[in-house]
Amino acid sequence: MTSPHASLVPASPARRLAAWGVHLLTVSSAPAGLLAMRAAVQGDAVTSFLWMSYTLAIDAIDGTLARAVRVKEVIPWVDGARLDDIVDYFTYVLVPCFFAVQMGLLPAGWAIPVVSLMAIASGYGFSQTTAKTADHFFTGFPSYWNIVVFYLYLLGWSPAVNACWLVAFAIAVFVPIRYVYPSRTTTLRALTVTLGIAWAATLLYALLALTTVPRWLVTASLAFPVYYFVLSLSLHARHRS
Repeated sequence: MTSPHASLVPASPARRLAAWGVHLLTVSSAPAGLLAMRAAVQGDAVTSFLWMSYTLAIDAIDGTLARAVRVKEVIPWVDGARLDDIVDYFTYVLVPCFFAVQMGLLPAGWAIPVVSLMAIASGYGFSQTTAKTADHFFTGFPSYWNIVVFYLYLLGWSPAVNACWLVAFAIAVFVPIRYVYPSRTTTLRALTVTLGIAWAATLLYALLALTTVPRWLVTASLAFPVYYFVLSLSLHARHRS
């Protein structure tokens, strides 16, 4: 029987420590998700969103770090992509679902059916062999539920309207449109990353000033999601043609 360590590339202790450190960084989002859920139970939306923001930040950098350290070569028996998907499904899907129910964002009688649809749709989305394409696109709406829920909370729409938006995005998971992978899709990547950083800073300010943030600022921040969807749809159309 071949040892699972047979393909291990000789590496210095420092490099091996760095590789394990990247995996530890990735999985640190799981306890952060639990803390976000606990804060939601306590009715503390700010703390809950701060922990969700932590998971977003980790997800934004761990892939780059993994490629820089060449984790696959140093620890080939640990599938970092699978670990990332497991953690992302928890933090991007289940935690926001729990928040939406716990914080009363949905109609009481429809809350569980709606979040169940979100969880099922995202389960399908994550399990697709083309969930992430070779040329760095997501297939179907990429389950940014934490961001969607954050906007629904800030905008203060009625539970019925919130439910309609969540159902629409859940359906979008099944529609095989190619969505931009912000840090890896090459077309307009510098612009996308620059705008994304400015957008993230705006949302962080909105989060820290949750009860006093001007509504116009929240509305204006939707410019980046609009840019993201327009860019995704235009590149998808170009790909089909």
